[in-house]
Amino acid sequence: MLLASLAAALAFGLYRAATDGRFRGTRAVAGRVASGASVSGPGPSSVEPVETTTAVVAGLEPDQLGERATLLQFSSAFCAPCRAARRVLSDVATTVPGVTHHELDAEHHLEVVRSLGILRTPTTLVLDAEGREITRAQGAPSKAQVLAELGRAL
Repeated sequence: MLLASLAAALAFGLYRAATDGRFRGTRAVAGRVASGASVSGPGPSSVEPVETTTAVVAGLEPDQLGERATLLQFSSAFCAPCRAARRVLSDVATTVPGVTHHELDAEHHLEVVRSLGILRTPTTLVLDAEGREITRAQGAPSKAQVLAELGRAL
């Protein structure tokens, strides 16, 4: 029993080490109702659902988006990998022209976390110039991973 537990823990640790910080596909945020629109009342709604960008869901203003891309990081107060991710993403944002970095505290933005499907911290979303999600990474990505993903996205 002890040997099986150790083997399972080792397998899980190896899996997490191999996948942590790796960028994957994106999660659609389509079908949200435009802010300020009301859909309550009798009968069918007169308001058509519209596609809302990730930046709008996260509360970013258009002037906060990068000219080429935005790195949106979700973190929490006592998360050690979040500090490492913050350093990497800030460094990339200062070295790559047209790229900005914004960090949101997941604990204080639970509605945003739920609507975007953020399951753990740190999670980094790469947004295009219009604020749409291109890709995401769970865990602390390396600088090389972020630069490679930005190269693919831009």
